[in-house]
Amino acid sequence: MHYRVFYLFERSGESLSSASAVEMSIRSICEQLLPRLQGEDDYLGLIDAQENILQILCEPAARRYWLELPLDAAKASYGKYCDLAELQTLLPGLPAVFDREAIPGLEYRPW
Repeated sequence: MHYRVFYLFERSGESLSSASAVEMSIRSICEQLLPRLQGEDDYLGLIDAQENILQILCEPAARRYWLELPLDAAKASYGKYCDLAELQTLLPGLPAVFDREAIPGLEYRPW
């Protein structure tokens, strides 16, 4: 499965905006980008074929990640906390089009 990705890795100063997102395989995302989420301001975004976004934000102090499907119009998201092992298991099983039903445990949260 391939998705377009955007990211910010503050430590290295590398960033790629969603407008300039590049296509990557889920395997490359898991191997090359996921391990680089290390700081509070780091994030990784995946864009599916229908322009839906899945964001992953790092919370290093708690050793966890926030995974969310943002709903800009509602100023909310469906999300959940998970550890690295869960992310590495979850990401390869993502559907071609992101759907909150396909990701177990997501909860609605207003911004």
